[in-house]
Amino acid sequence: MPALSLVERYLELGLGLGRHLDGLVDAYYGSPELRARVDAAPLEPPAAHAENARRLVAELDGGGGEAALDATRRRWLRAQLVGLETTARKLAGEHIRYVDEVERCYGVRPSPVDESELESAHRRLDEVMPGTGALRERYIAWRESQAVPVEQLDAAVRSLAEDFRERTQRLFGLPEGEQVDWQLVTDRPWAGFNYYLGGLCSRVAINTDLPVLSPSLGHLVAHEAYPGHHTEHTRKEAGLVRRRGHLEETIFLVGTPQCLLAEGLADLGIEVLLGPEPEPVVEAHLRPLGIPFDAEVVRTARAAGEALSAVRGNAAWRLHQMGEPVEDVIGYLERWSLLPRPRAEKAVEFLTDPTWRAYISCYVEGLPLCRSFVGGDPERFERLLTEQLVPEDLAVAA
Repeated sequence: MPALSLVERYLELGLGLGRHLDGLVDAYYGSPELRARVDAAPLEPPAAHAENARRLVAELDGGGGEAALDATRRRWLRAQLVGLETTARKLAGEHIRYVDEVERCYGVRPSPVDESELESAHRRLDEVMPGTGALRERYIAWRESQAVPVEQLDAAVRSLAEDFRERTQRLFGLPEGEQVDWQLVTDRPWAGFNYYLGGLCSRVAINTDLPVLSPSLGHLVAHEAYPGHHTEHTRKEAGLVRRRGHLEETIFLVGTPQCLLAEGLADLGIEVLLGPEPEPVVEAHLRPLGIPFDAEVVRTARAAGEALSAVRGNAAWRLHQMGEPVEDVIGYLERWSLLPRPRAEKAVEFLTDPTWRAYISCYVEGLPLCRSFVGGDPERFERLLTEQLVPEDLAVAA
């Protein structure tokens, strides 16, 4: 058997480590023979995977690897390998501080947001929420009144997806034959998930454990499909994998900088498609279906409440950096995110899942980083969809 290339060894490393942690391999559409070989091999301990990652990094740093690996690919692969090595060390039982884990895995160093910023967001929400009484009760009542009936969810999603697909096609282009299949699921720690299947196809699952709220539905469709995850995957499969032979893009791995940029661009997607105030377009799809959606209230609440997304990062910090009890963190989310207890518990379920514990930084840090880099320029957003970038590239170029 001929010696494996550095890229093939990277793919084997990701697939092998994924045997230890469910969900680490978010997507793989590369060689089925390579995957079968990994699955059939004896299970290597996480420490061995960490050592393999270190060897690959040293090889890259020493100028090794095939000549086809230009500086961009080497930089990208190195960042990915540092993330995998960190995950392997954690799985091997090594203690790594939460902030160091996030920085090594995702390329950003998290820090908590001052609660004065959250108080300011509360004041802005207080001005627009209908009703009387405490803000949290009014905000919860308003949000839960915007629930989309499950029997109408499929029609609403497909209406939005068709529109967003046409807009994405006009702005950026989509590979011929790309396709998204939508499904409703339960018993998951997330709200929505893109399962990229390769062959330019995605299956997007929407979790109905808790009612899906109409103010978040447009964002969800844009995030998971057009121009978010599905668009990025298909553009990179068509451009990087098929056209340029960059086989490292056939695997998508949690715990790597790849994820931070993917979540940041996906969160930015609806803004890129519809501008800073997307609510009238979303309302035009939902109101004819009898789904509650008041564009003006939603717009004001979104603008005032965007800062509250940082609460999730603060909650992770309290859990993992400060070691606060889960019950206290649930209470923190109830207070500052203005969440009802079931939604606060669901948020903590995500933060305590072994696969996703540090992943929240991809949302909290990814959106502002990508927004700053794009700066309202669709051509820069297209770079996120098509190029191999690392977080440092965006920070330098912004």
